[in-house]
Amino acid sequence: MTNYIDGFVFPIPQKYLKEYQQVAQQVAEIWKEYGALAYYEFVGDDMHLQGVKSFTETIEVNEDEVVVFGWVIFPSKAIRDSANQQVPQDPRMAELVAPLINPERMIFDASRMVYGGFKSFV
Repeated sequence: MTNYIDGFVFPIPQKYLKEYQQVAQQVAEIWKEYGALAYYEFVGDDMHLQGVKSFTETIEVNEDEVVVFGWVIFPSKAIRDSANQQVPQDPRMAELVAPLINPERMIFDASRMVYGGFKSFV
């Protein structure tokens, strides 16, 4: 298997979850246009396991927030690198993301997102 994935975790205010979901569905399609094989986002449900540090602790989730965990699968690191350069330049992304990062209501705060690229292992 030579797939490559980008993984990410971030908090989002519960009250904006539906709005974010609508944007994320459109963003997923854009990533696929640039080579992603699949795009997934899930909302935290069972966030604690005794003896380990939870996502909620790691990203300092507030009471009114939920955790979003996602990953994007690419056929290779080269296609992922290309997509990571092209997607932010796509004008649709600016339209979709601008309302989420409005400083007056800050739905999505990238400074609180944990992210990484991963190569196939098992």
